[in-house]
Amino acid sequence: MTDHALSFKTELRGLETADWFAALDELVEEHGSFTPLGRAHVAAFLDAGPKLLVTFENAVEVQGLPDAAPRGFAFARREGWSHLAIISRDESWFRDPAIYRHMDRLIDDGFFEDFEDVLFYGAQSGGYAAAAYSVAAPGSRVLALRPQATLDPAIAGWDNRFTAQRRLNFTDRFGYAPDMIDAAAQVWIVFSPQQRFDAMHAALFTKPNVQMLRISGMTGRLDTMFDSLGGLDEMIRDAMAGTLSPQRFIRALARRKSFGPYQKNLVKRARVAGHPQLAAQLCRFLLRDGPDPYYVKQLQEMDEAVPDFRAKDAAAS
Repeated sequence: MTDHALSFKTELRGLETADWFAALDELVEEHGSFTPLGRAHVAAFLDAGPKLLVTFENAVEVQGLPDAAPRGFAFARREGWSHLAIISRDESWFRDPAIYRHMDRLIDDGFFEDFEDVLFYGAQSGGYAAAAYSVAAPGSRVLALRPQATLDPAIAGWDNRFTAQRRLNFTDRFGYAPDMIDAAAQVWIVFSPQQRFDAMHAALFTKPNVQMLRISGMTGRLDTMFDSLGGLDEMIRDAMAGTLSPQRFIRALARRKSFGPYQKNLVKRARVAGHPQLAAQLCRFLLRDGPDPYYVKQLQEMDEAVPDFRAKDAAAS
């Protein structure tokens, strides 16, 4: 804990969305400011030390976290970082003139200049926003997990995952994320090469200040998986310090080899790549710890013998 660390309790779990925003407003006002940004977004600021973490998060996803608090709250308490959370009420991709105006006010007030280090962080749509709005703080750093470069159909028409949001305006201010990172000191783009659309978006971030961090064998929400492995906070601390590297990134995820979703994905990849013998070997190896319906089903589909767990149990007794 540092001299700048804030001391507060969060009682945000189990609340309905309207009550959650009201409780967040009351909590934040004691240590900073709470600013509604139109009807779809809010800005919650915790005023602590000279390092600033800026996050872009969705309210529903935040409410699903163990403490139902924005990502930076833990860093404000443990590390003494200041924290600015831009929170959306739905999947808006943070495309809202009210956010543009708020960023303009912060720029005009020299807000970002008051901090020694600034890190923009987000995942998925929040990763897009972290890159897009980093232009407001030249010299800042960006950590973006599975970011989209844009949903503008003229550029990313090949991405058919977010059909409703493709109607949003990605051509006005803070629009095309790969162009908004020019003034950033360092940018880390995290993605899984097996996610084809994610890899295609990542390929659009071509600036010399970008470092790609690839993680194979993981799909879905990388932030949730990294949290399960206990590695996301370490990545954020390294990114804030400017020391994040491919080696430190992989080291932060060392526990992935015993992580169930990662193991199952390895088996799936081996089968899809046409290596059934390798897939069967992996299933048998992973079944040594006991029966698992997924690996048993995989062996049955490959017409491979399933280990006799009864014999194992009898021997153990």
